[in-house]
Amino acid sequence: MGFFFAILFIFLLYGGTNYYIGKRIFQGLSFLFPSMDVKVYTVLYILIALSLILGFLSLPPSLKDILSWVGAYWMGIFVYLLMLFFVADLIVILGSIAKAIPSPLPQSIRFYEALIVLLLTAVIVSYGIYNASQIRQVSYDIKINETPLANGLKIALISDLHLGAINSEKNLEKIVTGINDLEPDIVCIAGDIFDDDFNALRSPERTSDLLKSIKSTYGVYACLGNHDGGKTFKEMVRFLESSNIKLLKDEYAVIDERLILIGRVDPSPIRGFGGLKRKEFTEILASIDPQDANLPMVVMDHTPANLEEYGKDVDLILSGHTHRGQLFPFGLVTNAIFTVDYGHYQKDKNSPHVIITSGAGTWGMPMRVGTNNEIVSIFLH
Repeated sequence: MGFFFAILFIFLLYGGTNYYIGKRIFQGLSFLFPSMDVKVYTVLYILIALSLILGFLSLPPSLKDILSWVGAYWMGIFVYLLMLFFVADLIVILGSIAKAIPSPLPQSIRFYEALIVLLLTAVIVSYGIYNASQIRQVSYDIKINETPLANGLKIALISDLHLGAINSEKNLEKIVTGINDLEPDIVCIAGDIFDDDFNALRSPERTSDLLKSIKSTYGVYACLGNHDGGKTFKEMVRFLESSNIKLLKDEYAVIDERLILIGRVDPSPIRGFGGLKRKEFTEILASIDPQDANLPMVVMDHTPANLEEYGKDVDLILSGHTHRGQLFPFGLVTNAIFTVDYGHYQKDKNSPHVIITSGAGTWGMPMRVGTNNEIVSIFLH
């Protein structure tokens, strides 16, 4: 019953905010086009707004693709229309109180309000789409306290590819090229490789070939993110294996007898990992061969919400998930939710180093505003 009311609330909230946006746009357009048919406008607006929901239904593939594409872009457009109209209305209200804007409000004010909001939204969204096609590189130099690594180790870290999402496969070639340019010793993919459904991949063979072309001295390793599950979980696992990616499911690998790499199972998978559950970290530690127990330890854990699980046994934690909010101002939300939502963090000198990446791809909206898609280079020594 609680779930039903939560869904009902979300639909009412989404419907109400869309009514607000649609009304403001109509008020602006009707100033230019007084004879505009409100019924035609309403139907067109509702179809666009519903694309966000209809894209999740079982529909013919071609229609589903169109709706998913429209819905993904609409999600970002909706966010900025809502915020900017709210700010514009607040300015109008304050202007009316200060007698700077006449009352009753002239229709021309609504026209200029809608025009400014639509233009600003177009600029922000256009920038966001362009920025999401760019792959930046960031680097960190991490010195661990004990058991120094001879000559150091270069790790290339990515996360949140969300393969199957809009433009995800299009950007993959740039990501692979960026990784190979780093000439890493090891590549770590910290979860959310897929976007809930393996069948959403438009070109699995080409995607697999690109992943196979990643070059590193000791291989490519991955852990499970919350979007790497569901009905096609087995297909995802088989795909990674065939793409020369070693998936660590609460398992560890010894890298060149110099490093222990652990990949965690995400604690909150969407629609599950086919019965696979996250183990206690102490259980994983107990499984490590005693002769390897003193090696430096790196943990891939997709969601940075469980940092308290790790003590002095761990040297470095690699995470993603947050996207750093992806769109401004949602970074304020992720920053409030997580102890750290981006970058390098260490609680104290006896605690593990933590690196959170904003991800190499996008979820939902194929846009980045105030954040970047990135490849992380880590020199561990």
